[in-house]
Amino acid sequence: MTDTLDPEDIKIITLARSARARNGSPEGAAVRDETGRTYAATGVALPSLQLSAIQVAVAMAVSSGARSLEAAALVTDADDPAEDDLAVIEDLGNGTLFLAGPDGSLKGRYI
Repeated sequence: MTDTLDPEDIKIITLARSARARNGSPEGAAVRDETGRTYAATGVALPSLQLSAIQVAVAMAVSSGARSLEAAALVTDADDPAEDDLAVIEDLGNGTLFLAGPDGSLKGRYI
């Protein structure tokens, strides 16, 4: 199903998969901002700080000056994105969230 995606969208799915694999995390995420810059991340699970992979990737983009997102990718075993992840994507505009499995297969598009 990813063969019907734009190459830039395939790229952020690949970045999210790579972040997930590199850190051995249950989720990996990547976002592309309005200038085409990309940010990849995994979740943070500290006693005093809990953030999803999407939240970390978005925080990285915003702290680097992003004002909106073109797209985001979440690689996970889950069948649906968390409501908090959808909310943070919506905070930055009308970007699409691609949900993919660990093998990169597209499960769905949101927002």
